[in-house]
Amino acid sequence: MATLLLSGCVTARMHSEAELNGVGRQCGLALGELFQDESEKRLLFMIRHGATAEERACVLRWARERHLRLVFVNAAQAS
Repeated sequence: MATLLLSGCVTARMHSEAELNGVGRQCGLALGELFQDESEKRLLFMIRHGATAEERACVLRWARERHLRLVFVNAAQAS
């Protein structure tokens, strides 16, 4: 029971650029399309135009396992 209670209090950590790039590659993203902001470590940002449901699900699964909240930004190309 104590373990269950403590798991709810896990503090998010900053993941290295290499870790995020590795996850991005596994999920079919390009370098730099996943990042964290040091001011809000609990958030994982995914910026990708036209991401597939599979790509979003892959990143979401990884984020949830690490107690992160995924923020998805559907970035459009500027003309």
